[in-house]
Amino acid sequence: MSSFWNDAFDLGGQVAVVTGGGAGIGFACAELLASRGASVALLDLRPDVADIAATLPGEAGKHIGVTLDVRDLAQVHAAVDAVMKRFGRIDHLVNSAGVAILDKAVDVTEAGWDTTMDVNLKASFFVAQAVAKPMMAAGRGRIVNLASQAAVVALDRHVAYCASKAAIVGMTKVLAIEWAGSGITVNAVSPTVVETELGKKAWAGEVGERAKKQIPMGRFAQPAEIAAMVLYLLSDAAAMITGENVVIDGGYTVQ
Repeated sequence: MSSFWNDAFDLGGQVAVVTGGGAGIGFACAELLASRGASVALLDLRPDVADIAATLPGEAGKHIGVTLDVRDLAQVHAAVDAVMKRFGRIDHLVNSAGVAILDKAVDVTEAGWDTTMDVNLKASFFVAQAVAKPMMAAGRGRIVNLASQAAVVALDRHVAYCASKAAIVGMTKVLAIEWAGSGITVNAVSPTVVETELGKKAWAGEVGERAKKQIPMGRFAQPAEIAAMVLYLLSDAAAMITGENVVIDGGYTVQ
């Protein structure tokens, strides 16, 4: 049994693409995947993403960073081409890039709505579509889309965000059934508030303490906890799991 688990979580020789990998949950996922032996390509808007990739575990030059706007299909295709040229394969995708533009529904602007949908939903689909092609050619692949507890419950001032994350779950299910025959699994992970650097700032003070009281576990999630689930879903231990949305919220949505 120990041999099975060691083999299942050994990502040596495999390649993972992580969008939004320059910080937060994306970086936590990238760091864990790299520690398990994967070569990682970070796709991020940050101009220093190549420098960030160089800090990941592994020998010098093992990982790459590509600066791009995930809303731009030409840049997405160029980035995937760059990954294939560098590594010759793509085994895993973690769609972690996202935005949260919050406002009361009556006040949401067209620009805010479009940005939310473009980054959270459109980009997730078209990056998945782009990497699915080499995965299909290889007959194997693993995709995890970062959704949110906002995909399954209503949150005040989150109408665009909730809509985009619910759509990610729906998209995940369709991709799962369409691509299963090609050996590709597609799953979603839906966290509660995660204590990334941005999360800590956004939920500091009394607002954060009130929010924690609504979570049965009494706390927010840690980036490493989300990364651990992502690793599991990308591993061979989860080869029979596809089309699922795994909620990591300390019990918030079961109340």
